[in-house]
Amino acid sequence: MDQIVSPVTLEANGLRVPLKDGSTAYFNYYWLRDNCPTSFDSQTRERTFDIFHQKDAPQPQTARVVEGSLEISWRGEEHVTRHTLDFLAKYAKGERRFDPADLPRKVWFADHYEKIARFSQPELMRDKALVAEWIKAMLVEGVAIINDMPDSNEGLTETARLIGHVRPTFFGEYFDVRTHIKPTNLAYTAKALELHTDTPAEDVAPGVQFLHVRANSVEGGANLFLDGAAVANDLRREHPEDFKILSETPIPYYCEHDDYDVRSRQHVIELDSHGEVSGVTISQHMADIFDLDQSFLDRYYPAFVRFGKMLQSDKYLMRFRLSAGQCIVFDNHRIVHGRAAYSATSGDRYLRGCYTDRGEMRSTYRALTTEGRFK
Repeated sequence: MDQIVSPVTLEANGLRVPLKDGSTAYFNYYWLRDNCPTSFDSQTRERTFDIFHQKDAPQPQTARVVEGSLEISWRGEEHVTRHTLDFLAKYAKGERRFDPADLPRKVWFADHYEKIARFSQPELMRDKALVAEWIKAMLVEGVAIINDMPDSNEGLTETARLIGHVRPTFFGEYFDVRTHIKPTNLAYTAKALELHTDTPAEDVAPGVQFLHVRANSVEGGANLFLDGAAVANDLRREHPEDFKILSETPIPYYCEHDDYDVRSRQHVIELDSHGEVSGVTISQHMADIFDLDQSFLDRYYPAFVRFGKMLQSDKYLMRFRLSAGQCIVFDNHRIVHGRAAYSATSGDRYLRGCYTDRGEMRSTYRALTTEGRFK
C-alpha cells in the first residue's frame, strides 16, 4: 500500500503542517526537536535530550506528513523525529496542557454543613477510587469530613499520606490543639480563636490541613468554618476597588517567640492563573504592623476592615461541633476557620493536626484519574 504523504511548508524558524481537521498550524523548529518522543526516557519519564548541547539551531533536511505523523529528518544529525498529528493538534494554539486537577470551584455558604462530603477512613484506605472522590471534593469545595478515624497518632498519618507527605511547619510535623500551661499560640488556650488561615507567616503556607478530633467533651468550643472564596467573590462584585487593593497588595505577617522569628508578605486575596479567587490569607493574630505608606493605608485599611467584617457574616459562617473519631480536612488557602471559647474544666478537648501540600494533592488526583503521557 502506498504511503499517504501531505505537503509541509518550511519557513525560516519553523514549519507549517496540515492537521487532521483541515487547518494548518505553525510549529517552531526548536520545539519540534526538543520534544521528539525519543527525548524522553521511558522508565524515568524525564527528558534526556538536552538542546543546550546542540551546536547549531535545528533545521530540517526534509519534512513531510506520512500516514498521520509529521516526519522530520534533521540537517547535520542522523536523527528522524516523528510527531503524530494528534499530538501536534494539542499544542497548535499555544493553549495550556489540559490539567484534570484544574477543576472549577463551587463556593458555599452557611448552610453547607449537612452537604459537606463525608468519607469513612477504613474505606478510603481500601479504595483508591474513593480517595479520588475525596480529593475532588477538596479541589471543588475545599473541605471534607473523614469519619471512623482510628484513635491513634498513626491513624492521622496514614490518612494524610493518602494525599501526600506530611508537610512540616515551624511548629513541627504535627501539632496538638489542647490547653497548654505556657501557650505559644491562641489555639492552645480555651479562649475563642478568631477566624483565620494557618501559618501565614510562612513563605508558602501549607495547603491542606487535617484536624483529627481525639476527644471533645467540653462545653462550648464550636467549630467555625467559612469559604473564603465565596466572601472574596462577593467583595469583588460589590466593592471592586476593595477587591483590587486586597488582591494586589502584599501585607506582612509574623510569628515570633523565644527561638523563632518567622515573617512573610502575603496577599489577603489570592488569584489563580485564570484570574479566579483561589483563596485567602487572613489572620489578625499573626498580622504584623503594616509597614506601608501611611497615605496608602487611607485606602487599604477600609478595604481590609470591610473584608474582615464580611467574614463575620451569618451568610457565610458554618457553626458545628465535631466528635471524637472525626477528622476535618480543608484547603488552608481557601477555608477560613476558628473556634468559639470553651470551658477547659468541663471535659476533655484534644485535636491533633498536620498538613500536606496542595500541589501533592493535585498530583495524587491526576495519577488516580488519568493515564498520563507515558502509559
